[in-house]
Amino acid sequence: MIQLNLLPDVKLEYIKAQRARRLAVSIALIVGTASLVLLLLLLSVSGLQKKHLSDLSRDIATDSQKLQKEPQITKILTVQNQLESLTALHDAKPAASQLFDYLNQVTPTQVAISTFDIDFTQQTVTITGTADALSNVNKYVDTLKFTKYTTDTNSKAAAAFNNIVLGSFALNNDTKNPSQAASYTITLSYDKTIFDITQKVKLDVPTQVTTRSEATQPTDLFQAAPPTSKGATNGQ
Repeated sequence: MIQLNLLPDVKLEYIKAQRARRLAVSIALIVGTASLVLLLLLLSVSGLQKKHLSDLSRDIATDSQKLQKEPQITKILTVQNQLESLTALHDAKPAASQLFDYLNQVTPTQVAISTFDIDFTQQTVTITGTADALSNVNKYVDTLKFTKYTTDTNSKAAAAFNNIVLGSFALNNDTKNPSQAASYTITLSYDKTIFDITQKVKLDVPTQVTTRSEATQPTDLFQAAPPTSKGATNGQ
């Protein structure tokens, strides 16, 4: 089959130009429409944001006025601030419950305590008590001097107690109780970390002294002081 092109070249070029123009116009219309839609969307979002911010500002102002009219607002805010500081206060308080455990670990079985005074602010301790012999009082002092501690966050051993002084001691010649043959007073200070409630502390007590935590049937840690003795009294 034979096809004849009866259109002149000029007519063909004109038709091609018309098609290209229509295509360009269509593309321009599509791009323009998309741009217009995008612009409208941006304007809508901007308007919505402005309205949302305006609504928030109005709500804040309304709520502020309501709070200012609340007669107990000052007390409420004070209580709220105190509640927020409870965690910090809890972490700052000393772990006083560890005290009796420490005493059982460091106090020799032959030594008893009559009075125990601790100052958690100054980190000082005064211990008064009795023992069956002055030699065991000296062992108590040495045990305190050489007791170390470690924590779950620090394995390097450090001295648990320092500034340990045997302030006074005496022989109780009038007592009928052999376990109270001598009396003593010891003053010392301690590393505040051993009472840090946020730490898990482990004491390392010298093994050459038998303490209550190691004894099978230990005597009472706290005992009443004997009557005033007429024996010799000395200070160190």
